[in-house]
Amino acid sequence: MASLTSIATPYPSSSQALRLKSSGNALFSAGVRSAAMGSGQKTLKIQCTSTKPAKPAAEVDWRQKRELLLEKRVRSVDVKEAQRLQKENNFVILDVRPEAEYKAGHPPGAINVEMYRLIREWTAWDIARRLGFAFFGIFSGTEENPEFIQSVEAKLDKEAKIIVACSSAGTMKPTQNLPEGQQSRSLIAAYLLVLNGYKNVFHLEGGIYTWGKEGLPVETIE
Repeated sequence: MASLTSIATPYPSSSQALRLKSSGNALFSAGVRSAAMGSGQKTLKIQCTSTKPAKPAAEVDWRQKRELLLEKRVRSVDVKEAQRLQKENNFVILDVRPEAEYKAGHPPGAINVEMYRLIREWTAWDIARRLGFAFFGIFSGTEENPEFIQSVEAKLDKEAKIIVACSSAGTMKPTQNLPEGQQSRSLIAAYLLVLNGYKNVFHLEGGIYTWGKEGLPVETIE
């Protein structure tokens, strides 16, 4: 989060490195603001922004995501119904798994936009996250794809009929052990889609794993 630090500084000498106009007008430059404070002082306010990005969708409470999904009438469909909708009603299967998994096998006609991707940047925050993964022996740590919505928008308009799919899919259905269901990459992706104005969003129950298990056709990319 951003923080503000106020520093009272004398301003009597022309030899100071920082010069401020004595007219009393505020000076704005590169995140630094000076404002009149009295006859002999100015207040220097410096805004410091941390390198931690905005809260990703995965960290939003699942109950909040589930409520929006239910409110927007996002429905789960089994793999055979998904195949029928794809063939008869022009639904598009949006596979949000990593690209390598998509290439290894996906429903024919499905398009791929990764919900999570390998960490790419080298900010202090990203380095700390890499070290956190490495501590557990994971050297290919992932992050929520910050370009997910933009990438989907480049391929599908807001009126598109979409079935979101990942490996195992999670569920919105309550069970004895999971009274609020269980989130997954595809449900997080569905949440982001409806949050950004997509109107016809469905969710593949059982995921790509069940699609293959049911013997439905799969295509690969070399």
